[in-house]
Amino acid sequence: MDKKIYVTLENGKVFEGYSFGAEKETVGELVFATGAIDYIETLTDPCYHGQIVAQTFPLISNYGMIFADKASDKCQVSAYVVREKCDKPSNFRCEGTLEDYLKAQGVPAVYGIDTRELTRIIREGGVMNAAITFKPLKDTSALKSYCVKDAVQAVESGEKKTYGEGELSVALLDFGCKDATIDEFVRRGCKVIQLPANTSAEEILSLGVNGVVLSEGPGNPTENERAIQTVKSLLGKKPVFGVGLGHQILALSAGGKTKKMKYGHHGGNQPVRNVKAGGVVITSQNHGYEVVSDSLKGIGEVTYLNVNDGSCEGVLYPSVCAIGVQFQPSTCGGPHNANVIYDEFIAMMKEEK
Repeated sequence: MDKKIYVTLENGKVFEGYSFGAEKETVGELVFATGAIDYIETLTDPCYHGQIVAQTFPLISNYGMIFADKASDKCQVSAYVVREKCDKPSNFRCEGTLEDYLKAQGVPAVYGIDTRELTRIIREGGVMNAAITFKPLKDTSALKSYCVKDAVQAVESGEKKTYGEGELSVALLDFGCKDATIDEFVRRGCKVIQLPANTSAEEILSLGVNGVVLSEGPGNPTENERAIQTVKSLLGKKPVFGVGLGHQILALSAGGKTKKMKYGHHGGNQPVRNVKAGGVVITSQNHGYEVVSDSLKGIGEVTYLNVNDGSCEGVLYPSVCAIGVQFQPSTCGGPHNANVIYDEFIAMMKEEK
């Protein structure tokens, strides 16, 4: 029998489970992810930095670890919580078990938790901090003060890298970029120059690129003051495309506002409505902040809205040739019906060229 371990929420609620990852204690912001698959991408998504992720789908790891499906080179979550783990995965691509991967990455995990009840608590009370310990935590006062800070600095590569070749080139500001975002541009025949998050507007413009991409990433968008000023200097000079956190930074640069959500959107089954064209696409998302639609009046046009809660999912800034989407158009396991947004940005760059 695995060792007992406890998940204590900042409201004092305690869940008893069993340890199956690295045997260590940790603290983090607890969120729930709604995907039935793609746990590999969830674990390796930089947007989860500083967070304890609980999966709503009851059985996890039935196809093991498939490293070609990872979103980045390491496990990004602070801890992982599931109802049931599969010890004997079955898939022709399987390269190991989830348990072995988490141990190798030094990430604690818990199974045997009632994740249905845990999710209900977060949905009703909002995202809250939690501690994973080998003894029930009696004093939760320290939990309430925990906050994820300097998230982008913790996950960005901090290096200049070049991928692909092509007629068009883009500068990609790395706030915690997923591999799939780069792959989508390379697949479409673009040269991608990945740059550190603090790269200046002058340096970006000196590269002679056709457009600028602001990647997805973790944390509070307002913390990225330097990046916000950089993007403000770029608007109107180069086409700009923001994804996830990049979409939020783009909105702040244009004069809009952002706010923290009650429990965010985390998972590959978020319905989004195209405001102009009509119709709904299912998207993958991972964020705890949103752009305030009302703050964009006279600045940009809201292009996508979340069907479930009406939050802003996309904005067009026609006067400065920029677009942003809150959802993640590129995911390994899908859905893929939202990645047409890359084609729209490439068309925008060609028109400006």
